[in-house]
Amino acid sequence: MKHVLVVGFDGALASAITGAVDILGLAGVSWQRIMDAPPEPGFKVWLASPDGEAVNCLNGLAVSARMSFQQVMDSPEFHQQLLAVLVPTIGGPIEDILAHNPEVLELLRWARQQGIMVIGNCTGNFFLAEAGLLDGKSATTHWGYKELFEERYPQVDLRIDQLITEDQNIYCAGGGLAWFDLGIHIIEQQLGYEAALQTAKAFVIDYRRDNQLSYSLSRLSVNHPDALIADVQRYLDRHYAANQSLDTLAQQFNTSKRTLIRRFKEAVGLTPHAYVQQIRIEVAQKQLAETQASVEQIMNQVGYEDMSSFRRLFRQQVGITPAEYRKRFAKRLF
Repeated sequence: MKHVLVVGFDGALASAITGAVDILGLAGVSWQRIMDAPPEPGFKVWLASPDGEAVNCLNGLAVSARMSFQQVMDSPEFHQQLLAVLVPTIGGPIEDILAHNPEVLELLRWARQQGIMVIGNCTGNFFLAEAGLLDGKSATTHWGYKELFEERYPQVDLRIDQLITEDQNIYCAGGGLAWFDLGIHIIEQQLGYEAALQTAKAFVIDYRRDNQLSYSLSRLSVNHPDALIADVQRYLDRHYAANQSLDTLAQQFNTSKRTLIRRFKEAVGLTPHAYVQQIRIEVAQKQLAETQASVEQIMNQVGYEDMSSFRRLFRQQVGITPAEYRKRFAKRLF
């Protein structure tokens, strides 16, 4: 039987620990019980902590560990059966937890040296990057920590739109509860498609979600010192549906088109045109989720006239089509 080690540390997200233990530990078990068939467990899952003591999770829950990191590294019999080492989500302040857990970094470097698969979930991928395992490799993390990750680890090829990345036997998953997707992915890889599908059905979860763009919120309201551009942003936030030229916008704010584009990009990271496109799509997301207006009506309300262009821009920014977004996120009417 394949063994998976979950890395415990104080301040971890409890559900990312217990969820990973459950979904991997019950692969080959839950579906079989539902179908009244003999269980055939695919994995044995262990939780280890720096000292072998219980892990104090962010929500105050204490989760018992089975062994210490040193016991793992000192036992050839154990790590010969070890398929993967999995790092759960960091629930507390990321930089503080990284600084206070050098043992996690040591364990990850050891696992990499042994050729053991290394897996990180959500902000747990900061540990992988901090240990140097992601240098020159593709990775992902929670979309909300994109800037911090890029600032700390510029040598990593961050694919923030991806829910799961794989590069040289290192796997990274995006959101805090992406252990669902990560677990199913590992089950399919190791036990096959049928086992993965059965597990997804038993847990009543979507199978093969592939991106996290549809879960992200606006990152456009970033504080910056450029008062002129802040005024332009406030104007565009109110008049996003209007089709006005950059020349007209520059004239309205008493500057040149070239200066407007340069200063806007320096302050916001986007051109004015790209900024308006993002605002329009985000408003469309809100309308799709909260109203019963048709996709065409919403398209017109946010300033578009061509449906194919709207669908293309929406999918490019959100990762799914407007219809798929509404199906997934629309408020239920009771």
